[in-house]
Order: sequence, then structure tokens, then C-alpha cells
Amino acid sequence: MTKQSSITADDARFPLSKLTLSEMNPRQNVPAAEVEELAESIWTAGLIQNLAGIINGAGGAEIVAGGRRLRALQLLAERHPDLAQERPELANPPVRIAPDLSTAQAWAVAENAARRDLHPADEVRAYGKMERSGATPAVIARAFAVTEKSVCRRLALAGLPEAVIDALAANEITLNAAACFTISADAVRSLEVLEQCRGENWSDHQIKKALKPDAVKDSDRRAQFVGIEAYQAAGGRIGGDLFAEETLLDDPEILATVFAERLAERAETYTRNGWKWVDVSEDDYLGYWFLQENGFERIYKEAGELSPEQAQRFSDLSDLAENDALDAEGQGEFDALNAVLGGTYTETQKAHAGLILYVDRQGTFQTCEGLIRKGDKAAAVAAGILEKSQHGTDETPKSPISQKLREDLARVSQGARQHAALRDPDLLIDLLAYQLSHDLRWSKPFGLSTEDVPNWPTTEGEGYALDARLTEDPPRDMYGKDLAKSFRAFRQKGAEHVRGELVRFLAAQLQGGDEKLAALIEKETQPRTREVWTPNAGNFFGRIGGAYLSGLWRDLLDLSAEHPTGTSFDKLKKAEKAAKLEALFKGDPALHSVLGVTGAQAAKIDAWLPEGMQ
Repeated sequence: MTKQSSITADDARFPLSKLTLSEMNPRQNVPAAEVEELAESIWTAGLIQNLAGIINGAGGAEIVAGGRRLRALQLLAERHPDLAQERPELANPPVRIAPDLSTAQAWAVAENAARRDLHPADEVRAYGKMERSGATPAVIARAFAVTEKSVCRRLALAGLPEAVIDALAANEITLNAAACFTISADAVRSLEVLEQCRGENWSDHQIKKALKPDAVKDSDRRAQFVGIEAYQAAGGRIGGDLFAEETLLDDPEILATVFAERLAERAETYTRNGWKWVDVSEDDYLGYWFLQENGFERIYKEAGELSPEQAQRFSDLSDLAENDALDAEGQGEFDALNAVLGGTYTETQKAHAGLILYVDRQGTFQTCEGLIRKGDKAAAVAAGILEKSQHGTDETPKSPISQKLREDLARVSQGARQHAALRDPDLLIDLLAYQLSHDLRWSKPFGLSTEDVPNWPTTEGEGYALDARLTEDPPRDMYGKDLAKSFRAFRQKGAEHVRGELVRFLAAQLQGGDEKLAALIEKETQPRTREVWTPNAGNFFGRIGGAYLSGLWRDLLDLSAEHPTGTSFDKLKKAEKAAKLEALFKGDPALHSVLGVTGAQAAKIDAWLPEGMQ
């Protein structure tokens, strides 16, 4: 850089060809996509903020603040050869000239260190004003150098009652909370809910429930079963949630009616298929206790037989299935042969039995077939499709085996099963991994219980990044599933997958044990809290007092009580202190440079933890 001469600070215009990027500018490398976005914004809305620089002695200036703007202007000059005639104000941009080198250096750091994005409420109002003046989302996006999707989300908020946006601007509600109000078209109800939730830290679910207490999500099993189109065809109204990307059904009575009609249509089909009776249940699962409480006996399909050729083909297809080598045609053939082996109900069986239709939690249509009512049992026994009950009656002699003896015999049988299981340790390990990873509860194969070992803060997880194996792929919902089929598929994924599932769910259960055992585990694993957690305004600094933040600032930077950097920090508002500390912990190069952070201080910042953390 050429030697600078001291001049008076002033604004001047320069041709773009006379402007270069100063080495003092912190933004030496800027992603091309950012330059593209900013160029679109400047072309649409003009150069809202001037460049800043210092005279270079060659009739031009070196830009110390506004490096992105300079690149964007240069890009526009490349795309528009006649820029000087078409947009002279962009071809000859204004530059604020620094009076001396030290001022230029201060400007270079200050603009980037003090940069703050628009408050969301200000964005909402600005976008809304442009839309009302006729601007499309695409034009607004170019003007503000953001995506159209971001503009559409803010415009959805622009239609909210002004009181909601005022509450957002005053930080009395969060942006997520404000977004919840977009589901309601009832302004009066919205204001009532706003007054209830203002400053009360309501969850998104609480706000939506208060705004539309009767609305049903499109993920509801009934909605999944009947389909949104059928619901709307019956007159049902839809309320969308743009931000959660979910659909709300505002007429639960219509949904219930359509649901009942669809089930009735299915019931009619089964009735015509020869069953003696068909019932419909509103429940989402019909288990053993339901059958017991209602006095049903159950009969099963008569198994089919495969011809020798079919049996050989079934064996071949089974081998392919185990190796994940079945194509679509082979899978269809395999399913058909399985259906033969699974058997069918005979006409005689159906003449004495019935079935119950229901929809499970996932919205999938299910049947509970082969049920014989109390009044039909005698006829079913006479027809040979049901064995006579072996349960004792008043005339039946009392069994010589007492209940306590029965329990002991059951324990012996259980012991025999455990004894045999010792011969197959791989099966036991596979079963344990399966039980943990599939969240088996009442149907768990082992008498082991897991519990929630908390590892997530009650606030949002900003600044907190655990290994994905602890945060993704939660245990599956196995309610009503075929566990034997699921376990076979689980084992077919191989020993490495089984071990991986076992490891990650055992890690999620780790509590440590007593003091000595916990110390041994930590010595072996060497946990480092700052590896997964960095304090910021949201997770720590904004949740603690201003005096504490001032003390921490001085301690980290080794400042005396009267040091100007410390006393100026004391004068900041709490939110500003939190933001400053967040930038310090993020390692903002510009801020570290201004503060003169030493290597030892940077190491102290990187290792710092609040008292009580390890």
C-alpha cells in the first residue's frame, strides 16, 4: 500500500476503475454467492450505504469498509458495459474518505464488529410496505439480498395484527411465537391469546392450541386414513401453518363424519365377503385384553401347502431376501408364496366368525379377524372350527395344582428358557440391541428398564452440538408391530449394525455410577464439555446478570477495574454485553484484533466453563 497523506474526512465520488480493496479490509474473501445476492440488491434498491476508504495517491481510493459492496458494484460493471450511462450513481459510487491511516484502520474494524442484522419485526414491516407498494416477493428478495422463501415467511407475518408485530419488536414474544399467530384469521382471538402468552414463555404448541383449540393436524391418524381431499370435499376447512409446514383441519366434526363413513364402506365390503358380522372400532389398537374383556374366542386361518416346485422356489427366494438381493418381481412372488403359507379362512369359519376394523396410529387400515362371539361359540364348536373350552366350570373338579405351585412351575419353565439361551450369546446381544433401539416396552424380551438420562438443555440447543448418534433417529414406535418379523430384519443388517445400535443407546443411558466409577470412566473417555458446547447469548450470557458478565469480560481479557475496555463494557445494556461476549467466544477475528486478545487469553476463552460444569 502506498504511503498515505493526512487529509480532511469528506465524501467523494470515484469511477469504479479507481477503487481497490485495501489490505486493511477484514473481508478479504467473500463467497461468490453473497456477492451475487448483494449485486441484485444494489441493482434493485440502489447503494444504500456508502463505501469508506483512504486516498491512494493515484487519483483513486483503497476501500477499508464496504468490500462486499465494492465487489458487487464491480460485478454489475462487468454485466452492464454501459453502466456509466444507465446507472451513473453506481458507476461512480460515493466514498467517505478517512483523514488519516489510524482512522481508516478504525473504520475497517468498526463496521464489521458493530454490524447487526435487522430485527425480524423491522424486516416484516419493511417487506410488507414494499409488497403494498406493488413489489413482488422476487423483487423484495433482490432488494434485501435474501431468498424468496425468506421473504414469503416474513410477508406471512406482515398480515398479523399490529399488536403482535409490536410484541415481537419489543421482544415480548419470540419470532417462532409470532409465526404461530399466522394460523388464525380471527384478529380478536389473536389479541386475546397475545395478552395471555406475552412474556410467559409459552411453547408453540400452547399458542396454536389456544388459537385453534379444536383444530386437528394433518398427521392425525383419521386424516391420514381418509385423505385431505375427501375431508375438503365434505366441506372441511384447511388452515395452513407456513412456518411449521403443516396443515391444520379446522372442522374436526367433519373429519369424524368422513372417517366413520369410510370405515362403514370398508365394513360393507367385508360383509359381502362372507363374514357373519363386521364391527368398526374407534380405537387405534386392539390387543389381547380387548379380546379377553369382550369374551371373544379366536380362530386362525387354515395353513396352505406349497407344491414341491413352489417349496423349492420359496427357499431360493428366501436366500435372496436374506441377502437383500430381491428385485420387485421377486418380492411380489415371495409375498404371494408367503400368503399361501399363511393360509386363508374357510367359508365355514367365516360363517361363524367376524372381524373388527380399525385404523392404527399411523393412519393404516387394520383388521382383527377370526373372532367368535360368546353367543356363537356353541355353534362354532358343533361345526368343528372351535375346540370346546377347557376352562373349569362349577362342576369341574378343582385342579390339584395350587396357584402358588403354578407360579413356581412357570418359573421353572422360564429358567429352562434362560438356560437354553446361554448357548447362543450372539442372539442375546442382538436381542438387547434390538430392545434398546426399538423402544420395546410391554413386549420387551429382557427384564431390563431404561430411563431418560437428560442430556439436552431446556432451552433451544443453539451452541450445543452432540454426536448425531445421540440426537438423531429416535427409538421407533413399535406399538402393534410384528416384533418377530422386525427382529429378523434387524439381525439381517449384520453384526456391525447391531453393535452400533447397542453402543449408541448404551451411551445415551450413561450416568456414571458412584464417584470412583465415574472418575474411572472419565479417565478412560476424556470428556471435554467445550467440544460440544459453546456459551452464547441464548444458552448462557442472556440468562445471567449484567454484573457477572462485566466480571467475566475483565477476567477473560485480564483487565484492571479502571481499564477503559472494561468501563465501556459496563455501560452497555445486558443484551449488548451478551452479544459482545458471544462474539468473543466465537473467535470473531475483527473483535479479537481490536481488543488485542493474546494467545494465552484466547486459550483461556476456549477452555472457560461456568462454575459447576466439568
